[in-house]
Amino acid sequence: MARIRTIKPEAFVSESLAAVSLTAERTFIGLLTQADDQGRHRDHAAIIAGQLWVLRPEHTPSDVETDLAQLADAGLICRYTGPDDKRYLHVVTWSRHQKINRPSKSRIPTCPRHDASAGATPSATAAGFAESSLPPHGHLREDAREVHEPARIPDTDDEAAGQGGFREPSVRTHGEHTEPTVKPHRPDLGPRTVDLGGTPSGGASAPAPDTVSAKQLIAEYVAACNHRPPEDFLGHLGRQARKLLAEGIAPAHIRIALERHRVKGLSPSVLPSLVHEVMNAASPATPAAHRAWTNPSDIVAAYGDEL
Repeated sequence: MARIRTIKPEAFVSESLAAVSLTAERTFIGLLTQADDQGRHRDHAAIIAGQLWVLRPEHTPSDVETDLAQLADAGLICRYTGPDDKRYLHVVTWSRHQKINRPSKSRIPTCPRHDASAGATPSATAAGFAESSLPPHGHLREDAREVHEPARIPDTDDEAAGQGGFREPSVRTHGEHTEPTVKPHRPDLGPRTVDLGGTPSGGASAPAPDTVSAKQLIAEYVAACNHRPPEDFLGHLGRQARKLLAEGIAPAHIRIALERHRVKGLSPSVLPSLVHEVMNAASPATPAAHRAWTNPSDIVAAYGDEL
């Protein structure tokens, strides 16, 4: 349900709004009227297009997705995933510019980044970090990266990063093992050629994880271009790729999205949307197998008395 909201004169001299396109600015102003009393709304481009651009069909949901990407990149909105795995957004400066008389309770989950006091996400201080807040989505993928990335032994510089609370290194050195890597063979347990719990013979180890960096991905992007793009463009694109890698997105998905981005010549802010499209694209339905026509063996049963 749309609501009456306040638009201050300062909005027209806002540097944040001046950094986005006119359509993105119009989408942002429209979101003020559609968001609930806490400034929250569903992050669904088709829904927002139907609410704000219904009489402008030339501005498609894909264009609205581009608007939302620009607004998020400018820090005007925050996009997040709720406990129900649905996407939501909220206006970051809502409480400073909108004064709601008798606000209604929101039915939309709180933002885990900006509403940590509501219990959605533990504070960074309690977790032992020096930063004031955790990354928007990175904490959801820490467990997934833990099995791929080797733990790092903290050094003297870790005191400034808030890691001084750890009293022992995350990984013990090889010399600290109190028992041999390969246990001695026991004849009473029967023959055994390889100890599955130890290191395989020959020193072989598991394949190293894919450690592609944002710099390498951008270098591949530039190599495929006919002419080198401007430095500001590449810098913006590199920051987007770095954020996606920090969230645990597979480099292969980012590489495919960058190729689509290069072919279409889009804004760097659209890269997260292209990655989402690559990761969640629906697979084409398998067509039914064709069966050739054959004459029935029992003509009387098939046609009755019609022949």
